[in-house]
Order: sequence, then C-alpha cells, then structure tokens
Amino acid sequence: MPPQTTAIRGTFFDLLDDPWKYVGHEPDAARFIQDGLLVLEGGIIKAFGPFAELSPRFQNVPATHIPNRIIVPGFIDGHIHFPQTRVLGAYGLQLLDWLQTWIFPEELKYADPTYAREAAGRFFDAMLAGGTTTCQAFTTSSPVSTEEFFAEAERRGMRTIAGLTGIDRFAPPEFLNTPEQFYRESKRLIEKYHRKGRHLYAITPRFAVGCTEEMMDMCSRLKREFPDCWVNTHISENPTEVRQAKQYYPQCKDYTEVHEKHGLLGPRFTAGHGVWLSNDEFKRFAKAGASVCFCPLSNLFLGSGLFRIGRATDPEHRVRLSVGSDMGGGNAFSIVRVLEEAYKVGLCNNTMLDGSVNPREMDYPESERNKLNPYRAYYLATLGGANALYLDDVLGNFNVGKEADFVALDWNAGQHAMAWHQSLIAPATGPETMDQAAMLLFGVMACGDDRNVDETWVAGKRVYKKTT
Repeated sequence: MPPQTTAIRGTFFDLLDDPWKYVGHEPDAARFIQDGLLVLEGGIIKAFGPFAELSPRFQNVPATHIPNRIIVPGFIDGHIHFPQTRVLGAYGLQLLDWLQTWIFPEELKYADPTYAREAAGRFFDAMLAGGTTTCQAFTTSSPVSTEEFFAEAERRGMRTIAGLTGIDRFAPPEFLNTPEQFYRESKRLIEKYHRKGRHLYAITPRFAVGCTEEMMDMCSRLKREFPDCWVNTHISENPTEVRQAKQYYPQCKDYTEVHEKHGLLGPRFTAGHGVWLSNDEFKRFAKAGASVCFCPLSNLFLGSGLFRIGRATDPEHRVRLSVGSDMGGGNAFSIVRVLEEAYKVGLCNNTMLDGSVNPREMDYPESERNKLNPYRAYYLATLGGANALYLDDVLGNFNVGKEADFVALDWNAGQHAMAWHQSLIAPATGPETMDQAAMLLFGVMACGDDRNVDETWVAGKRVYKKTT
C-alpha cells in the first residue's frame, strides 16, 4: 500500500542557515510560521508552509492540530553514552577517576543481553521525553550492547549513529577487547547495521588514553575498508587526559595528531568535548571537515573546563559543531538543559570568574561569538547538529524531502514562574512574530527542562506525549 499522507498544523520555528554568519541579524537565518502546515508522507516532509496557502491543496488530508505550542525540529544529541543510563549523576569525581569508579563497572553489565535490553528501553524513553530524536551514541566493548542499542532504535524508528567501542588499556582486564577482536566484531556489525533502515555505524576508538597504537591501526583499517562509516571518539576533555595522551603518543605533537596520523580526522569524524584543543588544533579540525561536540553539562559536572565557543565559530576557521548531553558524565538527557549550560559557558568564556579577561581569549576579548542567543542555540541543537554529523541533507529543519522528526514545545510547561515570565514576551495564545518565538524559546532553554517537551514525533509518528 502507498504511504499515507498526513499533516500537522501549528506554529513552527526552524533554522535555514548558520546564524553565526549573520552577526547582528540572526533572524535572517531562521524561519517562523505562526499558523503553518507540515505535510508528511511515509515519514518524509512532502510540503511545508503557511496553512492558508497549503490547506486548499491538502484539504482531504487528515491533519493533527497542535495548538499553543512551538514546533521545532527534533533535537540532535551528538555525544551520549547508552550504557551510562543508570549511573547518571554519579557523585564527586573528575574524568579519569570517575571512569574507573563508576563507569567501567556499570558498562561491564551490558554484556548481558537482558540487562542491555532493559537499559535500551529506559535510554530511548528518556531521550524521547527530552525531545531528542537523533543521537550519536557510545555503546561498550561488548558487541551485545551495540546490537541491543540498534534493535531498540529500530523499534522506535529513530535515526541513530553508534558502534562497538574499542579500548585495550586503561580499563579492567575483563572490559578490554583486543585490536583483533575489535576489528572482527566491528566489521560484522558494520555489515549488519550500517545504512540498514535508519541505522548508521561509527568506528569508535573510545579515546587515545584507552587505545594502543595497534587499536588505532585497526580503526584506521576499518575506515579504509568502510570509508562511508562515521568515526566517534573523545578528545581533550580534561587536562590530565591530555597529558596522558601525550605520554602514550610521544611522537605526536598534540592530541589531534593521533587521529591525523591514523587517517581518521576528516568528514564524518566527531570528537566529543575539545575543551583543551589549541588554536592550531581548531584550525586543523576546520580544514579537515571534522566536528567537535560541545558537552557543557558534563564539562561542568566533571570539572573539565570551559569550551571555547568563539574559537570554534571563528569564521576564518569554522569548525562543524554540535551539542551533546554526554549522559552520564552530563547529568541530564535534556538538550534544553544542555543549551542552558552552553549559554552560561559562553558568557564565562570572555572573563575569568574574578572579572579579569580570560587569557585563553586574549585575541578575542569580549568575543561576541561566545554568546548563545536563541537562534544560535537552537541551530546547534537542530540544523547545526545535523551539519556536524553530515546529516543536514536528511535532518535539521522542515525543508521538503527531509525526515519528519520534530518536537512540540510548551513554553510554559505548567511552571508558575516560567509562565509569568513568558507572559512578558507574547500573548497567552502564542507568539505572533519571529522575535517573540525566539524569546519564548530562550525562556525555555534558560528556565526549562524536559517538562517543556509536550510531544515528540519520529518519522511522522508521535512517539511521546507528556501525561503530567
């Protein structure tokens, strides 16, 4: 049978371009339709525009009206850890000690398919409740965890990127995989999952401190044999980690060269964090077409440092940039909360906490590019995230032909203080202008969380509805 055509009526806001290109004129990068119609067929956007213009063409199409909400593209989480769901918010340690104390013992449990299957259900429930419709995720060194991840993603109809984790040092012996095991199992999983349905596969060296030269060589071999695959890893998250990476790879001048040397830095390469990347490393990322995922929740929760947004968005060396929850280093699944912390990091980047100029930003004093207005923030969570993951041909806004993943946001969310604040911005019936919509969305990211997510839709089907 041919796919059914359906429609969504409501108020829509999305980004059409990178707002950092429009300094002082960021609304030029966005689109706002107060009363719009989104026409869907087979999970794909067939038409989009003002209701008054499109409704005569589609008057016989069943339409769902979502009133008093702002509908935005589904959020994209560029860096999240599926097997850390249960240790979300673990107390009191920085990165390397936190891994040994909390993370590796928990991730070992994901070799058990029953445990991994239950965790996958909880993981995807939490993501959809937060409005996340696409993620690039780490699994574990056990193939079972990757298989259960993709199985649950398929049940939900979600587009995801994931892959078996390669790690052969710095973890308990029972957690490690050998380079040969990693290569063999990765090849099997790539052939089973990559580009099957909405699955995409990422070759995944966990991080250089956890990978020997032989493990990195196997990642390089996989990338040569499967050049269409993504690469997902960590880089320069914590100063101690950066020093240890230099000790393990003394022949490399910096952390980035470890990946350059193995032919991994390039398109479809994402490194989470990048807090301590040098100016030269940012330039090399930009030249290579590689991406960084900014994870402010975990960078602050683990005390790793402040990511330099202004440096990454330098127009002369623009780095592809997404945002990630990095759950469970990040203490929430919610991309709304990620954007709140990203805004704060941007403001803090220009000055030290004692009020002096940040020496790392001396060449960009009071850098305007560090500041996350709502256009920039929601770009990173939608079209910018898609661009960073090389998915902007299929995701990120409401352009015709893209996949129909979207979120209906309640700008009040039943929170009394928020509702009173938001009433300053727009009438109770909703925004009438793009500026009102943007400021309501800023109120959501400044004061909100997953309670603001009223509905989440994946491939044209509603998969989450808030009940309380």
